[in-house]
Amino acid sequence: MCGIAGIHPLAPAEPVCLEAVQHMVATLHHRGPDETGAYLFHDAAGSIGLGHARLSIIDLAGGQQPLSNEDGTLWISFNGEIFNYRELRPTLEADHQFATDSDTEVIVHLYETHGTDCLKFLNGQFVFAIWDERNHSLFVARDRVGIRPFFYTIHHNQLIFASEMKAILAVLPQPPQLDLTTLDQIFTTWSPLPPRTIFQGIQSLPPGHFMFVQNGQIAIEPYWQPEFPTEPLGQGLSLAETAVQLRHHLTEATRLRLRADVPVGAYLSGGLDSSTIAALLYHDIGQRLETFSIAFTDVAFDESSFQQQMATHLGTEHHVITCSHADVGRAFPDVIYHTETPILRTSPVPLFLLSDFVQKAGIKVVLTGEGADEFLGGYNIFKEALIRRFWAREPESALRPLLLKKLYRYVQNLDNPAYLAKFFGYRLTETAEPGYSHLLRWRNGARHRRLFTPDVLAHIGPEKPQPDLPLPLEFGRWSPLAQAQYLEIRIFLAEYLLSSQGDRMAMAHSIEGRFPFLDHNVVEFCNQLPPDFKLRGLNEKFILKVAVRDLLPAEIWQRPKRPYRAPIHHGFFPDGRPLDWVDDVLSPSKLAAAGIFNPLAVQALVSKQQRLGSLSEIDEMALAGILSTQLVHHHFVEGWGTAVAQQPTANQKIIQRGL
Repeated sequence: MCGIAGIHPLAPAEPVCLEAVQHMVATLHHRGPDETGAYLFHDAAGSIGLGHARLSIIDLAGGQQPLSNEDGTLWISFNGEIFNYRELRPTLEADHQFATDSDTEVIVHLYETHGTDCLKFLNGQFVFAIWDERNHSLFVARDRVGIRPFFYTIHHNQLIFASEMKAILAVLPQPPQLDLTTLDQIFTTWSPLPPRTIFQGIQSLPPGHFMFVQNGQIAIEPYWQPEFPTEPLGQGLSLAETAVQLRHHLTEATRLRLRADVPVGAYLSGGLDSSTIAALLYHDIGQRLETFSIAFTDVAFDESSFQQQMATHLGTEHHVITCSHADVGRAFPDVIYHTETPILRTSPVPLFLLSDFVQKAGIKVVLTGEGADEFLGGYNIFKEALIRRFWAREPESALRPLLLKKLYRYVQNLDNPAYLAKFFGYRLTETAEPGYSHLLRWRNGARHRRLFTPDVLAHIGPEKPQPDLPLPLEFGRWSPLAQAQYLEIRIFLAEYLLSSQGDRMAMAHSIEGRFPFLDHNVVEFCNQLPPDFKLRGLNEKFILKVAVRDLLPAEIWQRPKRPYRAPIHHGFFPDGRPLDWVDDVLSPSKLAAAGIFNPLAVQALVSKQQRLGSLSEIDEMALAGILSTQLVHHHFVEGWGTAVAQQPTANQKIIQRGL
């Protein structure tokens, strides 16, 4: 895994400054500490500068970037892995001469042969930028579900892009401003809605899209999106036979993700998904990897007994790091430096600590279970929507809403039937709404608007009934579960889980995460399954349990779904008193400097925590959101212009052409 950066004037201009590209790359050192490279091209018709920070995984000796085709007319900077590069290479060797054994070079020759259609051949997690010297065009593409990030802005008629926004900020002439509309989205939907980011003028390339730039024109087009059946599936599908097919797809996806020239490990969370990957590695593939887990000192969050049971079952060399309340509070500022965006939970913190632990153990690559919940119906929000639809058939029923108590044992006051009915009965009978599954989440998120100053509220305008997220034309013909899955995939998965909690936490310590459940063959197979194969009653990921129950202890595959969570207010207010940095960012002067949150509302929240010693789920999310937003302002607005230390690099590669 790596970091990429670039500057491309959209009209003929002076050559791109090498020092600017190197400065961008320096901010990405954590993504690629092994090597750096820069490619600069300039002639009368166009210019570009490409930068690269390399984490060497495949072809350690020959894969340095930027890398070219055989005649030096195409140049690529690539972040990610193409897992099927060995299968693609033989057909390309008939027409192209390879100089390396890397997956990067396969992309270059595939683009030479197929143009933008090359994307349909790639099985991987990627963002890459290819510059064609012959026609002065730039081709950028991001993987189907958004595992790897890509950000860009246009400043003074220059396209500036990078794997992280801090690299873009490093070459802008003035501090960024927070995008208040995006902030409202984050507090409402839990993540930005693409292509917006928290910084004005900086956008993200949405998952499954490519960008083509030529003659000063930028075109962005989709090449993939999740698709679900528009008609009820026939009755001929056998659950048992389909489960065998799912296991085959997962096994092949896992096998492909073992390809590396460095050690590979696996995460064990104690749940079904990561246990499935570890079990497939051992039983179906014959690999026993080192496994890594997070334990919590707070028993409300700890799953270490299940992790250890699974490690013992497989006989893996197992490593555990324990996360305390103090660890959460201490690491949170560093976590936000890497997320670069406000978050409403602290769940990324333990993963940040875990990636540091894994890096120190000498591992560069880890396999994890992300994606199973989204594509196999694992989340409580899917069950919640199912129960609410069932309840909506008899809105006056006092018994039907009691089913919701099974989902949210950690939510206060659900033993009170009146509270339960009021809380979950919001827009209960509006089952035809496209966002019905997420209405409660968005309504509860919108309650956070009370925290904003009057100026912010005036800017963002009134609360919207639904987020501004374009929906496919076929959306209304999909099953209710498919509609809910689509929203979770496009909003939560890509913009939070794979970004703030995934890529950023692993790459903060130069660790590459790989996700067999997000193999596009697995994804497309799962999307075509009947809804009741995924969610049978309130039994989530049903077909996965059928597929792998012979590999796992019954205590693992039969245990109820437990969402991954981390402590919030106890990490920031140990013994009821705020940590020093918390006290600082919530001070009246810092709140006034940022100008986002109403000091009285913030003080009321802090006082409530100190008075009660606990907070509701919604208030805890508000606290995390306030603190993370203040830290984003601290790191990137107040701290803009802070010199980036030039990190020592084992090998630097600089190519200048056409100059």
